[in-house]
Amino acid sequence: MSFSFQIDATAGAARAGVFSTPHGAVETPAFMPVGTLATVKALDPDDLVNMGASMILSNAYHLHLRPGDEVVREMGGLHQFMQWEGPILTDSGGFQVFSLEGLRTIEEEGVEFQSHIDGSRRFFTPEIVMQIERNLGADVIMQFDHVIPGQSDEASARDASERSIRWLARCLAEVKRLEAGSGTREEVLRSNPRNHANRQALFPIVQGGIHAHLRREAADAIRSMHDWDGFGIGGLSVGEEKGAMYEMIEVVDNALPRSHPRYLMGVGFPEDLIEGIRRGVDLFDCVAPTRMGRNGAVFTRDGRLNIKRTEYRTDPKPLDPDCDCSACTRFTRAYIRHLFVSDEILGLRLLSLHNVHFLLSLARGARHAIRNGNLEQWSRDWLARYRISRAIA
Repeated sequence: MSFSFQIDATAGAARAGVFSTPHGAVETPAFMPVGTLATVKALDPDDLVNMGASMILSNAYHLHLRPGDEVVREMGGLHQFMQWEGPILTDSGGFQVFSLEGLRTIEEEGVEFQSHIDGSRRFFTPEIVMQIERNLGADVIMQFDHVIPGQSDEASARDASERSIRWLARCLAEVKRLEAGSGTREEVLRSNPRNHANRQALFPIVQGGIHAHLRREAADAIRSMHDWDGFGIGGLSVGEEKGAMYEMIEVVDNALPRSHPRYLMGVGFPEDLIEGIRRGVDLFDCVAPTRMGRNGAVFTRDGRLNIKRTEYRTDPKPLDPDCDCSACTRFTRAYIRHLFVSDEILGLRLLSLHNVHFLLSLARGARHAIRNGNLEQWSRDWLARYRISRAIA
């Protein structure tokens, strides 16, 4: 099976659709839980299925370092390795490599960097990253791109965006070579992990910082190169103002074909998810729900709460009275706070489960609103309640 995207309903720039992949269909808009190291922290794949997750994300940089992408290949690819039957997307590791300030050197050929695990020197090129992602065997693979801070000046943003486009051409050529099985016997074996489909969808990434003309130039250059299965929007939520991020999403919405899915990379806080959907984004990911859960922070429709606060010591309410996750339907705030302050692992698990479920449900709610023709009213009401309650807290 190949890849396709069908739009079922629209509401302004927002769309409700179905992104079809070799490992199943993804109803959009959708939030993708992040399983950086082939696991969504504290959650079993069955948890994800039960809460309605359809597609998850893993990271090529981290899996290359540990356990090694060739180990994952030998174990049958990511789907078999982590026992997840649905679609998977792998990030190229560009963000992780470029965040290693002082530990990496950039040149046109690629990036030399120092492993954060053992200090060993590594070298990523577009070709090497495509080989790594081929070994991992995800359905959707992201190009290797040059990521810069959100407030970067125009010259820096142009340099990174144009380099990303040049690297994209090399990524595409390498993917075609690997799919054709050309090269030495070792390369052919490397390009064909056991038990995963030969076809992978390479998504390009539109960069350009907070400079609208650079975003449009990048989108035009990328569209002229190939008939892509979808598009990534990168370099946002990396230090720029919220307003600038939303503006750039609007710019890209107008510059990309509406017939293809758009993936806003690394963005997934509740308000950003809704604002992104209103501006034509279909796929989101973010480490926030599990990272925040491990630190006691909880998403609710009335804003964010910190379960560690003394006021919840005898609170009989669920984390979010409007939530139907297994944490909210079974346990009180008082009990979960007790678990958390007592360093019981179940506390971390329940908070992570709730936060992931919250964002999955939020994306589903937006989808229903689009199909019902009331997205604007639904999103205004949702954001007003969330922001007012958060301000009061």
